[in-house]
Amino acid sequence: MTAAPPVWLVRGDDPVLVEDAVGKLVDRLVGDANRSETVDVFSGADYELGAVVMAAETPSMFGRRVLVAREGGRFNTDDCAEVLRYIESPSESSVIVIAWERPAVSGARLGATPRKLLSAVKAAGGLLETKAPGGGKARSQWVGEQLSALPVRLTPAAKTLVQSTLGEDLGRLVGLGATLKGVYGEGALVDAPDLAHYLGEAGSVPPWDLTDAIDDRRSKVAIDNLNRMVSGGDRHPLQVMASLITHYQRIAALSGSDVRTERDAADLLGIKGSTFPAKKALAQSRRLGPEGVARAIALLAQADVDLRGASGLDALTVTQVLVARLSRLGR
Repeated sequence: MTAAPPVWLVRGDDPVLVEDAVGKLVDRLVGDANRSETVDVFSGADYELGAVVMAAETPSMFGRRVLVAREGGRFNTDDCAEVLRYIESPSESSVIVIAWERPAVSGARLGATPRKLLSAVKAAGGLLETKAPGGGKARSQWVGEQLSALPVRLTPAAKTLVQSTLGEDLGRLVGLGATLKGVYGEGALVDAPDLAHYLGEAGSVPPWDLTDAIDDRRSKVAIDNLNRMVSGGDRHPLQVMASLITHYQRIAALSGSDVRTERDAADLLGIKGSTFPAKKALAQSRRLGPEGVARAIALLAQADVDLRGASGLDALTVTQVLVARLSRLGR
């Protein structure tokens, strides 16, 4: 029988999903025990992970203990030394849950997870990722699992509506589930028309939704995705521009080359892992041809100048015009 992980590490890029995952994990670890006697929470900018480990190793008259370390994103490799030692020789009655989240200080950044901590926790079976996969079938499957875990049941049409509306803002699923449970009751079957008043505004979409729509010459979809990235995702048009430049730089690098396969294209572009982005760039370079690629680069250069005030138009309008023009290339 596999031993239970002595340390859990919960991480992701959406604080709402991390918070929800930590809450559910702690509930599962506590079980039927008295929560006030079982759970100790460490938070703020002053505590050290060594203090969490010390608490885990201190015998308790109440039996099992769950030690929750919040705002873990401020710790570095040296800070994690005691946790690494604890994983090697843990207490049989205590488990540590580290929430890898941004410190609650204005302007604080979420630090990268120390490699040694990540490897040790993963090897012990305690890594809990809340971040959705980047795309494709893996992402669709992940989102499907989250929808199935809601306290209400959604019809296929309702699931499609939720995914298309929320986009990248998957943290809103937590609040949506609680709202629908309160309105319709736990386990109720909810159809698409029943969601209209509870979904709110359309959320952001990932950059590849924009570039895919441009590549497919679906200008209206592309502009809608652009608007969602700016309004729903709080991305500045300059950030969108950076994504477009990267996309077309890849296409330009393949244009006129003797690359024949997506594997060769990935090697040329320095893409590691999945070769799918290289496959898309190669297909687009062939469709546009050298003249089309040159025209795309010229449009990007002009838009970059216009975004810095040359045209007098606001940044969103400049980017909308650029997306519309890029979507017409190759016709």
